Amino acid sequence: MEKIKMSTPIVEMDGDEMTRILWKMIKDNLLEPYIELNTKYYDLGLEKRNETNDQITVDSANATKKYGVAVKCATITPNAARMKEYDLKEMWKSPNGTIRAILDGTVFRAPIVVKGIEPCVKNWKQPITIARHAYGDVYKGSEMKIPGPGKVELVYTAEDGLQTKELVHNFTGEGIVQGMHNLNWSIQSFARSCFNYALDTKQDIWFATKDTISKKYDHTFKDIFQDIYDTEYDEKFKAAGIEYFYTLIDDAVARVMKSEGGYIWACKNYDGDVMSDMVSSAFGSLAMMTSVLVSPEGYYEYEAAHGTVQRHYYKHLKGEETSTNSVATIFAWTGALRKRGELDKNKELMGFADRLEKATIDTIENGSMTKDLALITTIANPTVLNSEDFIKAIADRL
Repeated sequence: MEKIKMSTPIVEMDGDEMTRILWKMIKDNLLEPYIELNTKYYDLGLEKRNETNDQITVDSANATKKYGVAVKCATITPNAARMKEYDLKEMWKSPNGTIRAILDGTVFRAPIVVKGIEPCVKNWKQPITIARHAYGDVYKGSEMKIPGPGKVELVYTAEDGLQTKELVHNFTGEGIVQGMHNLNWSIQSFARSCFNYALDTKQDIWFATKDTISKKYDHTFKDIFQDIYDTEYDEKFKAAGIEYFYTLIDDAVARVMKSEGGYIWACKNYDGDVMSDMVSSAFGSLAMMTSVLVSPEGYYEYEAAHGTVQRHYYKHLKGEETSTNSVATIFAWTGALRKRGELDKNKELMGFADRLEKATIDTIENGSMTKDLALITTIANPTVLNSEDFIKAIADRL
């Protein structure tokens, strides 16, 4: 059989621990037998990031700008324990955060729906995609413990020295205070990424804040979204037969729980962090969640929505058998291959991505799965496969 050719490379970002092991298995068994893989390879394993002072992460993001499509393996974001374990020069930042900042992207996460892995919310029939604004808010906040009575103010000093002040609170005793910020250009990029992705996937989009309480901070998000929608997207949405819907975050949560799914839910940074885990857990498993970073300029970076599966990796190093779910990593590859095919008008590549996803889902629906899914499936008497045998079962079906 002649292999499918690729005219333009995909940026390939390798990762860490058990997901790095799965990455090679997926390439060996599911991709390279059928495709002449054309990738620009970057090793984002923690050792290589440490060796290059994290320059390789920056290089991989800039390569994504050049080629338009990337696929990323899960990577370690080091803490104090990892500093010691890997003898690091410093506690390197999250690669995902670095890449997001360079690409100015929004993260879209959606569950992979499989019969036999039923959502906890019984009326959810279609995936709910969470769009998370990945800048600012509490993640770039400044905090202070207040030791006793006193006044806390927000102070803005303009370049000409003119000051504007807002009272936060007159403390009569001990307490805490936090300052957050955001940037209009970042919110604008978030809005455009959301609207473009809605058009790309032909889905309605919901956006929610708490503008009735936060009359300047949250209200600015609401106003920017509405202005961009009205001036740039209203006609496009009507032509596509999709809708933009705004509501308060508490109302959105209530509506989401009663809905059937099938839309994009755009959230501010903290809301998106929380709601993406809620949605993934309620649909069954974080290992059954796709994740794509989309920039307003049209750059796409696909990855699994989970970590490096450290516990399984340590078992693997001891020679013990593991049963690690590779579905989200497979779907990261299929997402990137499909997008590459779409941009290059390569129907063979797009068709292969569709077939590989179908083979993966059919393998599970026919009762062969990893241990994590076997514990939650409604399928009677499932066959539990180890990490490699699950991928080989998909290869047989493919």
